[in-house]
Parts: sequence; structure tokens; C-alpha cells
Amino acid sequence: MADNTLQPFVTALADTTQAVEKSLKELLRPAPLAGEMDRPQRLLDAMRYSSLNAGKRFRPFLMIETARLFGAESSGIVRAAAALEMVHCYSLIHDDLPAMDNDDLRRGKLTLHKAFDEATAILAGDALLTYAFDVLADEATHEDAAVRAKLVVDLARSAGMGGMVGGQMRDLIAEIAEFPLEQQDIEQLQAMKTGALIHFAVQAGAVFAGCDARNAQSLSDFGHKIGAAFQIADDLLDHSGDEATMGKKAGKDAERNKATLVSLLGLEESRNICETLVREAKQALMSVACPGDKTVLLQAVDFVVTRSS
Repeated sequence: MADNTLQPFVTALADTTQAVEKSLKELLRPAPLAGEMDRPQRLLDAMRYSSLNAGKRFRPFLMIETARLFGAESSGIVRAAAALEMVHCYSLIHDDLPAMDNDDLRRGKLTLHKAFDEATAILAGDALLTYAFDVLADEATHEDAAVRAKLVVDLARSAGMGGMVGGQMRDLIAEIAEFPLEQQDIEQLQAMKTGALIHFAVQAGAVFAGCDARNAQSLSDFGHKIGAAFQIADDLLDHSGDEATMGKKAGKDAERNKATLVSLLGLEESRNICETLVREAKQALMSVACPGDKTVLLQAVDFVVTRSS
């Protein structure tokens, strides 16, 4: 991310990180909300450990910048972006557990179940997921109940059995499958496991902006393409990335017999597919009719395939 040609993106991402970090700290404060009885300190510490000062905040960035294309900016959008980050962090906590990928490192530090314990990690993930929907449903996120309801439904379907969780289930089944998955099956798995939340980020930005159907469809295409490219880039990094830079173990996909395009098609063909997705994502974004500058979102697409972690 030191590439000067991506400086507008780097600056915008840093601004998102700062805003979302501030929102998460406020949301994860010790004082209970109305209707809550208490916030156990150990649980709160675990939730904060996995969600504060960590990650690229790429999904929140996509939500905020998509809304900004149409001049939509508010503290409510930042709250929704923080809620999305909670869901992402919960998924990483559970993904790292011994029953799943059994990882020791995440973002350059001990995974939550190593830093605390497995039971606390499970509960922290549960709490982050549940709290995300609390945040989205709160009037502080948007004054229009219909907007809040759409955000809740869209996130539930992106994160649940028909999206991220379902993709994780497919991923686990693929590890023990008798025969390797075919390309279309891997693409479906990855669209669910990784792409769904990235697509939701863009989709939610469009909801906040009140996009018409044509722009919403173009942004939906953009979200799907960038999500697919993001996962392939992740698989390429796992194959050849530097563990110290990535902040997590490299080569684990091959060790666990993960179903990836890299394992099926090889490095060169996977890179070609990724480059095609990048072009298609940019084309979809350029077809959006909006008053805002698309520079940082176009650069975000480039970042997806040039990042080192």
C-alpha cells in the first residue's frame, strides 16, 4: 500500500479505519445499553481484542465510499460499517477455532482462542454477530425503519446459511470430498464464503444512498466482481505470500486440501481470472451514474490484487 499511485485510496482507507475504530470503541464500551443487564468484562475484552486495532477495514471502506458516490455521509453509515466489521471479525474468530481451521495467528497476533480460551472465543463471536444486528436495527443508524429493515435482512442473508456460513460449510465439505470440486463449484463456494460480505458492503452503501434500480444493479455487479477477485488474491497470497507480512500462516490451503482456483487451475490461470475480474469490476463501477468521484473505489480494485496481506 506504499504505492504512490494509490495514495487517494490509502488516505480514504485510513480515514475509514479511524472512523470505524472510533465507532467500535464507542459501541464496545463497558456501560450496558437499555435492556442489557450487564457486559461481562472478560467477554468485552475478548470482543475488543478481535475487533479493535486490527484489520484493513476494507468492507467498511466499500460501504462508506459507495454511499459517498451519491453524497450520502452520516454517522449512521459509519455505525453500519462498524456493524459489518463486527460480523467479519466474528467470522474470523470462529474460522480460527480448532474445530475449523485451527489457526494460531491472525493479523500478526495470537488468535482469540489462543489468547483467551475456546469457550470465550465462541461467545465473543456470538456476541459480535448478535450485536451487529442490534446496531443496524437502532434508530441511530438510520431514521427510516424501512432502510434499517432492509439492511438487517440483506446482512442476515449475506452472512447466514445462504451466504458466508453456507460457504464455510461448503469449504469444510470440500476438504474431505473424494474428488476435487469443479471450477464453478469453487466459484460458488468463494462467492458465498468471502464474496457475500464484500457484496453486502457495496449493496448497503447503495441502500444508504437511495440508488435507483439501474445504479443498484451496476453496484451489485461491482460488488460481486471485487469479492471474487479478493478471494483469488487471498489464495495467491496463501500460496506465495510472506508469512510475516501477512500476519498469519502461509500455505495452509494446501495443507488442509482447501478447494481453491489456485489448487485446481494453477497460479497463472488463477492470476488471469483475477485480472479479468478486476477489469469487469472497474467496468461495472464506471457504468454507475453518480455525482461523486470514483477514483478511490477504482483504486480499491487495484489494491485487492496488489496487496501483500
